[in-house]
Amino acid sequence: MIEIKVPELGESIQEVQILQWLKSEGEYVGRDEDLVEVETEKAAQVIPAPEGGIIKSISAKDGEFAKVGDVIGSLEKADQPAPVAAAAESASESEAASNGSTIVMPAAQRLLSENNLTVDQVPASGPGGRLLKEDVLAYLDQNGSQPGPPPKSRPRPEPAATAPAAPTVPTVVGDRSEEVKPMSMIRRTIASRLVEAQQTAALLTTFNEVNMEPVMSLRKKYKDAFLDKHGVKLGFMSFFAKAAVEALTRYPAINAEIRGNDIVFRNYRDIGIAIGGGKGLVVPVLRNCEKLSFAEIELAIGAFGAKAKENRLTPAELEGGTFTISNGGVYGSLLSTPIVNPPQSGILGLHSIQDRPIALEGQVVIKPMMYIALTYDHRIVDGREAVMFLRTIKEVMEEPARLFLEV
Repeated sequence: MIEIKVPELGESIQEVQILQWLKSEGEYVGRDEDLVEVETEKAAQVIPAPEGGIIKSISAKDGEFAKVGDVIGSLEKADQPAPVAAAAESASESEAASNGSTIVMPAAQRLLSENNLTVDQVPASGPGGRLLKEDVLAYLDQNGSQPGPPPKSRPRPEPAATAPAAPTVPTVVGDRSEEVKPMSMIRRTIASRLVEAQQTAALLTTFNEVNMEPVMSLRKKYKDAFLDKHGVKLGFMSFFAKAAVEALTRYPAINAEIRGNDIVFRNYRDIGIAIGGGKGLVVPVLRNCEKLSFAEIELAIGAFGAKAKENRLTPAELEGGTFTISNGGVYGSLLSTPIVNPPQSGILGLHSIQDRPIALEGQVVIKPMMYIALTYDHRIVDGREAVMFLRTIKEVMEEPARLFLEV
C-alpha cells in the first residue's frame, strides 16, 4: 500500500486545505497524474499521484485541512486495467454527466441536484473539462437556484362579526437556512495581510484621471502587426506597467519599503499584477519589469492569467514584488481606494474607461477617460511624491511616445 502524503509545497508553508479530489476511491490513477487539488496560503496547487494504481482510501475530505507530511489517502500500485476495472467504473459512475462528455465531481453533482440544475447549464472549468463545485457555486451566485414549489400558506381565521378586523403584518416566507464553510487558505491570507496593512501602515489615496484616447488609437493602429509578430494581443496593462516603471524610477520611495528603522530602496522594479484567479485574488510578479518589452509583459500576463484560472500558480511566482497594479476596471469599477500589499509602499488602482466631457484646448469634448488611484504608505511617501507619481502615469499614458523617446 502506498501512502498519499501532502508534499513540501514551498518555503514556510505548513498547512493546506483539500479543495477537490480529482479521483475517487476505487478509481485508477496514473503515475504523476493530477490526483488532488489543495490550497496553501499563497495559491492553489495540484498534487500528482506518486505511483500508478487504484485509490484504496481517502482520509482527508474536500474542505478539510492537513499539514505538510500528513497522510491524506492511499493507493495500491497497479498497472492500468484494460478494460477499466468494475470497481473504478462504479466509483466514477456518479461523475459522468448526462451528456456523456463532462466529468462531474461528486460535490458538484450534489449541488446540481440540490438546486435543480443540469450539467448542460453550468460551464465546466476544471482539469480535463471536469465540472467542479466552484463552477456550480459561481453559477448560483450569478443566476440563483431554480425555483421550487411555492410555500403553503395557512388559512387565516375569519374575524368576529361584531368587531372590526385588526391590522395584520404580512408574513414573508422564504429560505432562512445558513451554510457554514471554512475560510479558504488564500482568503485567510488575504484577510490577514489586508488587516496588517491597515494596522501598520499610514495609508492615504490620491487620484487623477487619464485620457485613454492616445493609447487606444495606438493599440488600434498596431494591434494586428503586434499580434502577427509576437502571437499575443497588445493590451492596456503593458502600457501601464511601462508607465509605472517610469514613475517608480522618478520617485523611488514608492518602490521602497520600511524594514525596522531603515528604508530599503530597490534598484529594480518587480511589479505585481493583481489577477482574479479560480480561488480568489492573486498577484503574480513581473520580475525586473524595467527590462521587459511590451511583448514580454503581455506574454507573461497571459501566462499568469491562464495558470491562475487553473489554480497552477506557484508560490515562487507570487512572492516578493516592489509595487502592485490592480485593475478593477475589468469588473466595471468606476473608482476605488486599493490597499497596499505589505511590505510594499504603493499600489496603483485602474478603473473602467468611460466617455466623459472634458475641457480640451478651450473646448468641451467627449473623451474615453479613466480614473486612476494611488494608495501609498505616508510613513515613507510624501503627498507631493504621490501626486507627481500619478501625474507621471497620466503624462506617459496621454503621450505614449515618451516611453520610446525617454523624455
